[in-house]
Order: sequence, then C-alpha cells, then structure tokens
Amino acid sequence: MTTPPSDIAATIGTVALRPSLPESYRSVPVPPSGGSVWRKMGAFAGPGYLVAVGYMDPGNWATDLAGGSAFGYTLLSVILLANVMAMVLQALAARLGIVTGLDLAQACRAHYSPPVRFGLWILCELAIVACDLAEVIGTAIALQLLFGIPLVAGVILTALDVLLILFLQQRGFRKLEAFIVALLIIIAGCFAVELALSQPSLAGIAAGLVPRAEIITNPAMLYIAIGILGATVMPHNLYLHSSIVQTRDFERSEAGKREAIRYATIDSSVALGLALFINASILILAAATFHQAGRSDVAEIQDAYHLLAPMLGVGVASTLFAIALLASGQNSTVTATLAGQIVMEGFLNIRLPPWLRRLVTRVLAIVPAVMVAAYYGESGTAKLLVLSQVVLSLQLPFAVVPLVQFTSDGAKMGRFVNPRWLKYAAWGISAVIIGLNMKLLSTVFL
Repeated sequence: MTTPPSDIAATIGTVALRPSLPESYRSVPVPPSGGSVWRKMGAFAGPGYLVAVGYMDPGNWATDLAGGSAFGYTLLSVILLANVMAMVLQALAARLGIVTGLDLAQACRAHYSPPVRFGLWILCELAIVACDLAEVIGTAIALQLLFGIPLVAGVILTALDVLLILFLQQRGFRKLEAFIVALLIIIAGCFAVELALSQPSLAGIAAGLVPRAEIITNPAMLYIAIGILGATVMPHNLYLHSSIVQTRDFERSEAGKREAIRYATIDSSVALGLALFINASILILAAATFHQAGRSDVAEIQDAYHLLAPMLGVGVASTLFAIALLASGQNSTVTATLAGQIVMEGFLNIRLPPWLRRLVTRVLAIVPAVMVAAYYGESGTAKLLVLSQVVLSLQLPFAVVPLVQFTSDGAKMGRFVNPRWLKYAAWGISAVIIGLNMKLLSTVFL
C-alpha cells in the first residue's frame, strides 16, 4: 500500500525536516476552490518567473551570442528543445513540492544514504557557483559598458548586491516576485526593440527551428549547443521551484493539490515562454547583425555592445543591450541566493542567514572572475562565461535523475505519480541530457 502524499513529510522518519524558506512558507493567500480562475492564476503567478530568470542570465547571453554569430540561426532548434525540456522538468519540480511538501534537496536527504546526498550537495553547490560566476561577470561587464567602471572593480562591486537581497527579502515574497517581473519586462522590452531594428530573416528563423544533424557532428557547434543546454535547463532551478511553490497557501487536500499543480504548471510554462523569447532574441540578433555581415567571430558581450550601434545605425541599440544585461545579472543574483539557501537547508538541514549564504557564494565566484579578468581581460571573461554554462550542463543529470525518480515513485507521490506518458517523456529528456554530455566529454578527452 502506498503512503498518502500528505503524510510523506511526517513518515520519512527521523529526518525532521522543516519547510524550506520557513519565513515565506504559505505566506501568499490563494482564493478558495470555486473562485475566479483569473484570481487563482494571479495568486499562483510568480514562482515561474523567479525560475525563468535563471533561463536568461548572462551565461545565456554568452552562449547565444557565440552561437548566433558563428552559426547563424542554426542553433535556434537547441534553444527551442531546451525550453521544452525545461517546461517539463519545472512542472515536475512544482509537482514534487506541492504533493510531498518537500523540495528536491529535502527529498534527496530523506531518500539517499549520507554519502550519496553529500555528493549531490557538493555537485549542486558547484553548479550554483558556476551560475553565480556568470552573474558576476555579466554584471561587471554591464557596469563597464554603462558607466566605464573597470572590469576587475566591477567584479568586486558585485559583492555589494547582498544588500539588495536583504532589502527584498525583508519586504516579503510577493514584493520580491514583483521586482523580478519588473526587471523581466525591462529585458523583454529592450530585446523587442533590438529585434525590430535588426530586421532578421523570417525564413532563416523558421529554418533554424528545425534540428540538424550537424549540431551533433560538428564539435564546435556541439560545444556551444551543450553550453546553451546548460544555460537553459539550470540544475539549481529545479531545487528552487520545488521550494517556492510552497509559498502559496493552497488547500492541502487532494483537490487543492491537483488545482495547485495545474496553476503552478501554467505559471512556469508561461514564464518559460518569455525566457524562450529572450534567449531566441539574443541568438537571432547575433545572427541577423553579425553572422549576416560575416562577423562570425563575435563571441564577446563587449564586442556585441560596441558593434550593435554602428551596424544597426542606431545609437540607442547598444545602450538598450547593456541595460538588459544589467537587469539580467541583478535578477539572476536574487534567484541564485534563494536556490543556495534552499540547497543548504535541504541537504544539510542547516540554515545560515541569507546575507552570509550570499556572501560565501559570491566570494567563491568572485575569486576566479577577478583572476581571469586581471590576467586575460575581456576575452578571458567571455571564455569563462561559456565554460561556466558547460559546467552547469554537466551537473544537470545529478538533479534531473532524482527529480524524475521521485515524481515517478507511487510510494512518494500516491495518486499524483507521473502518468505513464509523462514518465517516459521525463526519462527520455534525462537520456538526451546525459547522451549529449557524454558526447561532449568524448569529443574533448578522446
């Protein structure tokens, strides 16, 4: 006999796990069953946008710019595939959190032996540092482009964003979500203008959405494709989403959970649709502006900034590009902090003050960023950005496999266990991710 999902948190035994983000747990009211659909959608809207932030951070910019300038529209199919995969995996993360009352880190702690969960924790921390590395570099580049702040100084200044985190968390979770959505609107608006100015080929975009075998057989293209995958389906987002869906005060009955799953899936899918638009826009902009002009070597964010205005003939194009980059870096900073807090609390059952957790993560990212910026300059930071996204992709299976395993387990999920079609789709996505990573490793080391 399977254990009812509502009892999972109580019966996993002596682990004694508290709710993740206890200060925000069940803090957002939800209208009762039978109320207005739009009011319910509004109540559940928010967590998906926090998750979507990770799908358009500065690491995405590096991989999308490199892919668009070098290969035109070809890698659009990778962005589309990665976003579809992300929609499925984030829906599973929300399902796990809503049904069991556990986030993914807590579920791993309850299910695996101490050595296994310690290893998973270390790998997840490495992924968060790699993500934070991209945010540090992206924010520093934006500060350099907009205000002329030297790159090394900009990297060091990013440590101060811990103050932003403290301010937002004190204002409440709903205010934090509003801040994130406001920055997303700024990013989307900037790229809508950029696309209108670049006048991309609609036929080229349509052709780029169709996968080509060359993506697998061409090592250079495969490397960028893996980077796009790692930058899009980010491991820590799965931990984050499974936790923040629990900020909604929905009914913990079977009907209430079913409704919560439905609205949380809509929220994340719509938000990831916005992420798809922004990621595709970056690649399309690079393809239409640089690749079309024979500049297949533009992989640096700084080069893109300096070339956009003269090549598009509009001075504001470069400024909009830098503003969107700064908004992207700050947005990602907030969600990486939340993810780090959730991972540490979930795996180790240890809670650090948010400012201390943020400072530790940021220092670990700042050290390599400062070294690379000081010794190699702008070209080194661009290579580090792409490498950080490849590292994220290599870490991804260690979050995806437990997530699919737990949500496909009837003993943990009860009636909410993945239906057969979803189970096959989820394991298929896992196989694709693992297969592409194995292909990359064989290309690099053999």
